[in-house]
Amino acid sequence: RTPQGEYYKNVLGTRCDIRCQKGYELHGPLQLICQSSKRWSGKVLCKQKRCPTLSMPTNGGFKCLDGAYFGSRCEYYCSPGYQLKGDRIVTCMDNKVWSGRPASCVDTEPPRIQCPSVKEKTAEPNKLTARVFWDTPEGRDTADGILTDVILKGLPPGSHFPEGDHKIQYTVYDRAENKGTCKFLVKVRVRRCVKLNAPDNGYIKCSGDGNNYGATCEFSCIGGYELQGSPARVCQYNLGWSGVEPTCAPMNINVNVRTAAALLDQFYEKRRLLIISTPTAANFFYRMQLGMLQPAQCGLDLRHVTVVELVGVFPAQIGRIGVKLLPPSLALQLRLLLRIPHYNFNIVVMDKHGMDKERYPFPATPAELFALIDNFPLRKEEMKLQAEIGQSCP
Repeated sequence: RTPQGEYYKNVLGTRCDIRCQKGYELHGPLQLICQSSKRWSGKVLCKQKRCPTLSMPTNGGFKCLDGAYFGSRCEYYCSPGYQLKGDRIVTCMDNKVWSGRPASCVDTEPPRIQCPSVKEKTAEPNKLTARVFWDTPEGRDTADGILTDVILKGLPPGSHFPEGDHKIQYTVYDRAENKGTCKFLVKVRVRRCVKLNAPDNGYIKCSGDGNNYGATCEFSCIGGYELQGSPARVCQYNLGWSGVEPTCAPMNINVNVRTAAALLDQFYEKRRLLIISTPTAANFFYRMQLGMLQPAQCGLDLRHVTVVELVGVFPAQIGRIGVKLLPPSLALQLRLLLRIPHYNFNIVVMDKHGMDKERYPFPATPAELFALIDNFPLRKEEMKLQAEIGQSCP
């Protein structure tokens, strides 16, 4: 603005207002005056505006087209495994502030972990478990690399796994607490034969689970019966049982053997013997003993006891096992072999191995005899089996 409205804009006293274009800022006074010295009252400069330097995001960076000057565009990027949070592109604005929200790089990608494939194993003979091994998997993360700190849910490798399907799970976390998981199954199979049953009038005792590959089943018979067939059978790999099916047949005692030893051999590992020897059938102790044993027959059978009676003295002596009569010579041999007195009442108790366990010179009550027999080693196992099948006396 000139003082008198002159045409030229640089006469003395002219005042000029200074403005800068958008994106530029004024350095110097807002107004200049033409002075008598023919110089303007000051110097001015329009400099391009500049935004503050952007901060580098952790695990990332940025690229700018024109530095930090007005109108410059900068683009953020993140390292592999990280995602950008905020505005990807920012522009330096006229107010010297960057547009958009501050950017940061965050790890949102979960780690990867790969489990083994399904592990299947068959139990070894006579076992119900299988030992299974595998390599513990590692986690892999784009941001953090290899992760070895994995969490296991389930039995560890090298464990003995029982029959069935077992779920194994591994979990891994990266530094940003992102989670990766994988699962697989451990399948353990037990080869099994058809389950065996006890024979009629007998017992069965099996190892393992009773019908697993390698299991052995042993058979025995109740008192008065003897086993025919295989005393033990094994479950084989082809899922069949070895041997032949056993049965329990009524025990047949052969009294027409030549020696007392041959007679006793028939009872070996099968029956216990209660030998009652008396000089005469009229002996008071003998009659008293028979009277006490008659109501206790069930208890004798339960304990696998056979009663052998030796009555009389040479040459008029005879033996009896139930309804079977022993020849006089066999009765005499039995007394001689077991050193039983001929002229006195005597009781001999023998176990299943033919061992002389106790002798009584007078009648013994069933309670005394049963207490003695129930303490024999083999008897304890018998009692257990009889309890399992509910065999008892009223």
